[in-house]
Amino acid sequence: MPEVNSNTELNKIIAFLDEIGITIVEKELDDSTFLPGLALGANCIFIDYKKLSYPGDILHEAGHLAVTSPSDRAKIGTESMANDWPSQGEEIATMLWSFAACKHLDLPLDYVFHAGGYKGSSNWLMDNFDTGNYIGLPFFEWTQMAYSKEKATEMNVVAFPKMVKWMREKE
Repeated sequence: MPEVNSNTELNKIIAFLDEIGITIVEKELDDSTFLPGLALGANCIFIDYKKLSYPGDILHEAGHLAVTSPSDRAKIGTESMANDWPSQGEEIATMLWSFAACKHLDLPLDYVFHAGGYKGSSNWLMDNFDTGNYIGLPFFEWTQMAYSKEKATEMNVVAFPKMVKWMREKE
């Protein structure tokens, strides 16, 4: 992995995404992207490092790829992707996935849940996640990506915020 700069957190994120199979493509992007310097494509994240405002946003965008079904993941950024993607459930799961990734990478939560995002709800989200109110965990259980303490004990697997699978396999 080429070092993108001296930002240790950013390098940690890029290495993690490579490890779980999310491709990063460095590309010059125009100003029409939803998040500065970031765009999603079929099974990849396009990054314009010169325009990237918040490196933690990469984890949120990776979460979108991770929680989307494999067949839809291949359609991201194309005309064949449904106009209502991501669903509200997938958006909530994306935020929870980002939380789990922060914990896994030992990043401060405000690296992803920064004041410049989440429509003013970043503190609310961090407070909920920090207190174990894992909004979206039923989605992870349904997709077999992560489990509550109770279900994890029954299944003899790790409990959330540890992930059993980082990428959704269930359609």
